[in-house]
Amino acid sequence: QVQLVESGGGLVQPGGSLRLSCAASGFTLEDYYGIGWIRQAPGAESEAVSCFSASDGSTYYADSVKGRFTISRDKSKNTVYLQMDSLRPEDTAVYFCAAGTSTHLTSWWCPGSRMDYRGKGTLVTVSS
Repeated sequence: QVQLVESGGGLVQPGGSLRLSCAASGFTLEDYYGIGWIRQAPGAESEAVSCFSASDGSTYYADSVKGRFTISRDKSKNTVYLQMDSLRPEDTAVYFCAAGTSTHLTSWWCPGSRMDYRGKGTLVTVSS
């Protein structure tokens, strides 16, 4: 059974940092699996944040987080991380880990990747 379990969310002041973790089980992180993060702010639609593409393993970042967020993965721990620096109030959202196999169809969340699985999310609140 595939599971994605997020952790690391919390309350942080503007300009601060957080590191989110996504522990995957039931499958192994491989280059052909897209895995990464989406977020949903209150009253808003889901938004792609960052991922490793299933097609070639390259990284993707939404324009809103480029230069501030960094995605990484530890295959030995089957875990993906999202280092979030210079946080802003508009980064406040529930952050979900998502994963899926490759696809030739257009993907809204990660280039070349389906969304087959999604975790339950972790809340990030950026406020003074």
